[in-house]
Amino acid sequence: MHDFDAGWDEEDAWWKANYASRPYAKGRPYDELRPAYFYGYVSTHRHRGRSWDEAKDDLRTGWDKFEAKGPGGAAWENVKDAVQDAWNRLTGKNRLDVDKMSRAGS
Repeated sequence: MHDFDAGWDEEDAWWKANYASRPYAKGRPYDELRPAYFYGYVSTHRHRGRSWDEAKDDLRTGWDKFEAKGPGGAAWENVKDAVQDAWNRLTGKNRLDVDKMSRAGS
């Protein structure tokens, strides 16, 4: 177990409660996107200090080898938005969450 694994339960609960509001999630069950959120979560720790643009090619390559996506897991093109969403949430760059927070504060 890595030190970041302990925080996944909280992230997982957050995504389960909020994923349906994401444009790419329309009509998709949470279990289909969960591995992508986990991969984005894990990747922010493995690529600490890098921006999405700096890391995205490595993440695309890594997704093909990512065991947690399960056998026959989704292709990168089908999950990249969810991976980036998780990445952005953890790095503080998530536009959707910032917009929601600013509306809630108005």
